[in-house]
Amino acid sequence: MASAPASQLPLFYQSIVPLSTQFHPNHGLVRSDTVAFTRSTHAIPLTVDEFAVAQRTFPIIFGMGENPAPLALLSLVDGLNLFLGADGKWQDGAYLPAFVRRYPFMLAKLGPEATELSLCFDDTAGLVTADAEDKLFDGDQASPTTQRILDFCGQFEQAIARTRGFMEEMEKLELLTDGEVTIQQPGGEPAVYRGFRMVAEEKLHALRGDQVRKMVQNGMMGLIYAHLFSLSHITTLFERQRAGAV
Repeated sequence: MASAPASQLPLFYQSIVPLSTQFHPNHGLVRSDTVAFTRSTHAIPLTVDEFAVAQRTFPIIFGMGENPAPLALLSLVDGLNLFLGADGKWQDGAYLPAFVRRYPFMLAKLGPEATELSLCFDDTAGLVTADAEDKLFDGDQASPTTQRILDFCGQFEQAIARTRGFMEEMEKLELLTDGEVTIQQPGGEPAVYRGFRMVAEEKLHALRGDQVRKMVQNGMMGLIYAHLFSLSHITTLFERQRAGAV
C-alpha cells in the first residue's frame, strides 16, 4: 500500500493511499463540519464549473508560472484564510470550493502504467478510521457513502478537464497578463497587490468578431466576465484584513 511523497501531492494532501477492501474492510468516514486544514491557505484552486457561484464570494484570479490555474483568493497575505473562523468552520454564506469538499479523497493513478483512476485518501487526515460508523464498504462492495464520494470525485475530475481546456484557450488567445490592483487608503499611501495573473481587458476587446462569437457560444466569455467582476472583492479582502477580521 504505497503512499506518494508529500512534495508531489496537491494542496492539503500529506499522503495518499488507495482505498481497498483488503486494507480497509471495516473503515468508515468520520463526519466533520470543520475545515481547519485550510487555515494557512490564502488561495484555493477552482474549476470553471464554480466560477458563477464563486465570483459572488471572493476574487477569482489565475496563478503565475507556465501552467496558471484559476484560484479563489482568500486573503492578500500568504498563510491567512479570512473565510475560516477560530472554530475551524467556513464562513456562513460563503462558497466552499469543491477542492476543499473533496478532501480527504481524490482519484489518482496508482502507477505510471495505470490507465484508470482509483479512489484514494489522505490517511493523515484522521477522517477515515476503523471505528467510524459511516462505513465505506458493505462486504466486498462499495457502500452508498463510498459511491457518493466516487461520483463527486468523478465529476470533479471532469470539471478539471474542462478547466484545462479553458486555460489552453486562454493561452492560445494570449488573454492573460500579470495582474496589479491598487487600493486607495484614506490618508495613506495606496496599497498595491501583485503576484497573480488576470485577463487583460484591452486584449479581450481587440479580439476578432468570429473569436468573440465562438467564446460566447461555448460559454468562455461568461467565465471571463465572472472572473473580471469578481476582482472587485480584492478591495473587500483588503478592508477585512485592515479591520483584523479572521
